[in-house]
Amino acid sequence: MAFLKGFNIGRRQRRVSASDRPAYRYSRLDSADGNTTQGPRSRPWSSYIWDAWDKPPDERDFLRRLDTCLLLYATLSNLSKALDAQNITNAYVSGMKEDLHLQGNQLNYITTSWTVGYALGQIPSNMLITRIRPSIWIPTMELIWSTLTVCLARSKNFSTLCVIRFLVGLAESSFYPAMQYIIGSWYKKEELAKRSCIFQLASSVGPMISGVLQAGVYNGLNGKGGLAGWQWLFIIDGVITVPIALLGYFVMPDLPSNAKPSTFFTQEQLDIAKRRMDSVGRKPPAKFTKEKVLGFFSTWHIYALVPLYVFYNNGHGGSTSMIFWLKSFNTPGHIVYTIGQINNYPFGIYSIQIMMGLIYAWWSDALRTRWSPVFFAGMWSMITHTVLAATPVYTHITRRWIFYYFTGCMGGVSGLIMAWVNELNSHDNEKRAFIVASCNMWAHIVHAWLPIVIFPQVEQPRALKGNIATACIDLACNGDDYFIFRAS
Repeated sequence: MAFLKGFNIGRRQRRVSASDRPAYRYSRLDSADGNTTQGPRSRPWSSYIWDAWDKPPDERDFLRRLDTCLLLYATLSNLSKALDAQNITNAYVSGMKEDLHLQGNQLNYITTSWTVGYALGQIPSNMLITRIRPSIWIPTMELIWSTLTVCLARSKNFSTLCVIRFLVGLAESSFYPAMQYIIGSWYKKEELAKRSCIFQLASSVGPMISGVLQAGVYNGLNGKGGLAGWQWLFIIDGVITVPIALLGYFVMPDLPSNAKPSTFFTQEQLDIAKRRMDSVGRKPPAKFTKEKVLGFFSTWHIYALVPLYVFYNNGHGGSTSMIFWLKSFNTPGHIVYTIGQINNYPFGIYSIQIMMGLIYAWWSDALRTRWSPVFFAGMWSMITHTVLAATPVYTHITRRWIFYYFTGCMGGVSGLIMAWVNELNSHDNEKRAFIVASCNMWAHIVHAWLPIVIFPQVEQPRALKGNIATACIDLACNGDDYFIFRAS
């Protein structure tokens, strides 16, 4: 079959050229997918902590500058996007519902409007930045995003909210897959997972900050200037993103193939960047042709990598049940958990997600493997959701509390999969950009409806169907993960 072109399960992984090897020797050599065949030998311990520390001085200085510019901007911007994702719900329960006379499932429709815009814009945007300067396109779209977010504060009805949220999603679609593609355009295999995961995990910090921000804004600004607290929430979220976007114009690097010397990078350092990418076979942009576009679909990569990311994105749904579980302890006249406790105690899930995401990243880069941390996370998540499905809701409270926190174990895998996508498609720059965007697009399309089906609110917190379905999704994720490992 055409899509199996280049697929050979079980073949031995190729050895890289000497130019791709670090200064120290390996008996374990890199393969095209970042996996390895034997154990490392004579590797400096410092490289396990931070990969730049054992590089030559000129390359180390280049990486320090790149990390400072690219990761600083990417993580700050991703954090602001995560605040917005949480703030629409916070605004809804903080007065927006009553002020705009929202009812029924209208919050779901508002959320879906964002998802539609976000999904539609991802592939066109990622294709576009292979042709124009990312340092112009991404900060500009971020300024548009900031303006639209502030406009949400002036919404007068449900229809206006839906239109603006659609446009917010469309503007935001230019960010996450584009940044993962750009990160994959600058870093080598032993560096990529850490950077991808650090960038991605900023979105886990957002919900933890959002609740505190929402409480402070509502208590301190509600009624100021004739605006409700929920309106100030959107204004502040939009305003704090403006300086981040302006920072992007100055520090955001383009691609190694079209970057120009600047305050941050000399021509010699840009030459280092090109040599680094040449050494790992990461191709620069090339001309679009009919054969190239058809080539996006002629190998197994898109048919395996996109489902893997979809499985991951929907493989930790049980995390949504904890807030309903805590709330269910309260009965009329008897309060066990306050509103603040109900909102704050589930933050432990994000803490687990951040901690495990960093562990997966360092594990993956240190051992030059992508599939094993993904497999471990999928297995852990499958066991967790099986336990949640099999045990009573109100016996062994401590155990259930712990297992709700364990649902965060899968959340840190996104950066690993994106790193793997970048590596497996190093041979074709445009295909790499296309598949990175396709992964994120289809994950959000499926996530827009699947949780409503398997985790309906009326079945919370028991959610038997949802926990069983999620365990099956995790099993499918592990099967796909192993397939990719063998195929590559």
